[in-house]
Amino acid sequence: MEPNETKLSEGQNLPHKPVETNYAKHQEDPGPSPQAVNEYDKNGAGPILKWIIPILVIALLIYWLIFR
Repeated sequence: MEPNETKLSEGQNLPHKPVETNYAKHQEDPGPSPQAVNEYDKNGAGPILKWIIPILVIALLIYWLIFR
């Protein structure tokens, strides 16, 4: 059996595709849509994680210092 080598585009350092403006012309291999690139993420996890991670680190540090 010969090994099947699949070439993935993720591993290669290819430039990003530009935002698609003419989908009919590039229908075979389109770039990302403007809505996907410019979407505002108002409910992201970043603001919550800024508070949860330091609190958990401090709580685990206190637990480790008291119960070691």
